[in-house]
Formats: sequence, structure tokens, C-alpha cells
Amino acid sequence: MTDSLHIALLAPPFESVPPRLYGGTERVVDHLARGLVQAGHEVSVFASSDSHPAGRLIPVTDTALRLRNPPVQDASAIQLSLLLKLQASLSTGNTGTDSPRRPIDIIHNHNDFWMLPLTRNVQVPMLTTLHGRLDLPDSLPAWREARGNHGYISISRAQRQAAPDLPWAANIPHGLPLEQYPYHPRPGSYLAFLGRICPEKRPEWAVQIAQQSGIPLKIAAKIEGKAGRDWYDEKIKPHVDGRFIEYVGEISDREKGDFLGNALGLAFPIDWPEPFGLVMIEALACGTPVLARPCGSVPEVLTHGRTGFIAHDVQELGRLARELPALSRAICRHEAEVRFSLTRMTEDYLHAYRRIRELGEHGESRH
Repeated sequence: MTDSLHIALLAPPFESVPPRLYGGTERVVDHLARGLVQAGHEVSVFASSDSHPAGRLIPVTDTALRLRNPPVQDASAIQLSLLLKLQASLSTGNTGTDSPRRPIDIIHNHNDFWMLPLTRNVQVPMLTTLHGRLDLPDSLPAWREARGNHGYISISRAQRQAAPDLPWAANIPHGLPLEQYPYHPRPGSYLAFLGRICPEKRPEWAVQIAQQSGIPLKIAAKIEGKAGRDWYDEKIKPHVDGRFIEYVGEISDREKGDFLGNALGLAFPIDWPEPFGLVMIEALACGTPVLARPCGSVPEVLTHGRTGFIAHDVQELGRLARELPALSRAICRHEAEVRFSLTRMTEDYLHAYRRIRELGEHGESRH
């Protein structure tokens, strides 16, 4: 086995790689593609044609589905197209229409259940990173049934708790290209909320934290669909005055560093078993501590009293918000550099790739 690998990264088609605005999984795929290319590996990214990843883009649809106008009528057809394009690449050894490339050594699936049928009829090892929650009764049987020529990667230990019996290959927390997140040594004067407007993320609790603490709040969040709009109109809009509570809309990667870095703290009062929470480490990379409820991965990512404050009670988080200036922003940045760098994430995935190839070469079970 040579040191260099050809890795196929399968991204969801709903956002471009990298995303133009909000997007978690697609952003991780973009970071990983960059890390793998920088480490000397060949990368083919199966994603929407408006993507611009490191490595080679294999387009599966003309534009990312969420921002398509008119809206896509049947996303399952796009998912099938992705699967068929990958199957064709595996059978021909060619990942495009120009010149043949070396065969794919590893398939790294970030696209949920859709690619799992491949595990029954291809010999190329496939790893699947699970980016979502595993405690939903309708989805867990599918993950259990799709055992084959692959293993699963968790992004936190908390994510595994609902399904400890899955064929886990590794636990690999996310990592960031830290140069994209400049360190801001001086605390700002507002709390930041960055994410989605939805019940799981509880932006209205971020409003309560601001009101309890007396610290202004800026909300940079995606509003998606009627449910998101209704939640915003009912829970958030009545409090938005453009001064103390400000809604700034979705922001791009270019805006994110300043938005997070210029904040006093990130408000992350989630109300669901968060598998990871990429925004937490983005804030830490900027030097900004985090206020969070201890759901899902939060206690794995944050250290109470060091890189933020963790409390169940929203009123308590409001009280703790006033103590944020006492936390060291240098320590927050150092934590990101040591635990959540792109280099560390890339090395962890390369270890998993090589391990699964070795198991295949020796005919060992991957379950």
C-alpha cells in the first residue's frame, strides 16, 4: 500500500462545498478536502456543480438544492444520481470525463443513508461519518441494517450513546483551518447567536440570556421554510428592536470571523442532543467563550469555567454571561489549536482510512 490515497468524499447536495451561507456537513467536507490535498492525497468531491472544493469536483446537480430557484421537486432523484455517478466511477476507474485517474482507494460518505447500498456490492472500503442524531426511532434500524464493507465514524462520544452497537471505526471531532478564524484578543460588547431558527437551537432562549444579563444580542441565523418563519415570527421577532436584540440574517464565511470574534460570548442554549456543534469551535478559534446548555456533545467540547460556562437553566446562563470577561480568550484560542485543528482532524481520518484498508487486505471483519 502506497502512502498516497485517492479518496472520494460524498457531500450532501443540499448546500455547495463550501456553503455560500449556512451549512455544517458541507463545511466539514470542504475543510477535510483541503486538509487531505495539503497532505498530498488525491481527492474527488461528489457535490453540487456550484461547489469549489480542494481536489477534483464531480458534479451531481447543477446547483445546491436549498438555494435552487425554482425549488427542487424530488431530492431523491438527485441522491440517486450521486449514487450512480459514484458506481460508474468505481467500475471504470475514472472520476470524470477528461482523463482517467487512479482508482478510488477509499469512499468517505458524508451523505447520510443514501450511499449505504454501495456497501453490499462494491469492494472499495467505505467509511460513513454520521453527522446527525441517532436517537430517532425511524432512522436507527437503517443504520443497523446497512452493515457491510464499511465502518461508521462518530463526531462525538455523546452521539454514540443512542446506538453503541453500531460498527464504529473511530470517533473524530471536527477540525478547522484556523487561518480562516482570526484570533480576537479583546472581548466585544454583545452576545452572538449563530445557527438556525428552530426549536432545537432555541434562539428565543438566547434572547432570554441577553435580557437576563443586560448584554445585547446579535442573531445571525438561517430561517428555512414555513416552520422556521413561523418560529421566528412568534418567538424572536417581537423582541427584535435593531439595538438590544438585532437580527442580521444569514452570514457568509467571510463575515463569520468578525461576527464571532467581536462578540463577548457565543450563546448556544440548545435543546436537543447536539452531535457536535461546529459553531462552538468556530467561536473558540476566534477567542470567544461559549454559553451553553449541557446537551449532547457540549461537555466534550467545552470546559466549564475555562472555555465557557455550561448550565441547564437559562436564567443561570444569563447570570454567568456577566462573568465572560473573566475568561481568557487566549485559552479559548489555544484549545482550538490543540484539539480542533484541521491538521488533527485530517490525521485522524487518514489513520481511519489506512486502518480500514488494512482490515480489508487481511480479510478481517469491520463490524
